[in-house]
Amino acid sequence: MTIDEITDYVTALGGVLVLRPTEGSDAPEISWGDSFFYYAPDGVVPAGQPFATIVIKDYPGDETSDLNRPGSFRVNIAASKTTFDEAAAPTDASIEDTVVAHPLYAAANWLAVVNPGAATEATVRELLREAHDRARTRAERRAAE
Repeated sequence: MTIDEITDYVTALGGVLVLRPTEGSDAPEISWGDSFFYYAPDGVVPAGQPFATIVIKDYPGDETSDLNRPGSFRVNIAASKTTFDEAAAPTDASIEDTVVAHPLYAAANWLAVVNPGAATEATVRELLREAHDRARTRAERRAAE
């Protein structure tokens, strides 16, 4: 899977706002080139965290995935507790094409895959769909309040 394939899949789910900070934007330099996915059919960034992200480099304190290797990236996905418990493999976070607990945000039930490929493509798609559905449900519940 490529970053563009993942982005195309997520945006096709509907109501998705993709933020891709670049040089010259108001976003911190460390985030330039990364992608942040929100459920926001009105195009306004909602309060709270995105439901998924793609990072293309190591962040300070988050080097275990070794994303500074050429061509590496990591897709990060917010999961339900049940899904997290079923999907997270207790393994080295730098291993490619394997669903693992996020190196920093596992306690918040985030999953991660470095360079998703044939072994994880179907799972990544399902996890992204579920994360989108959960974000949409939260947004609809807030709108009804």
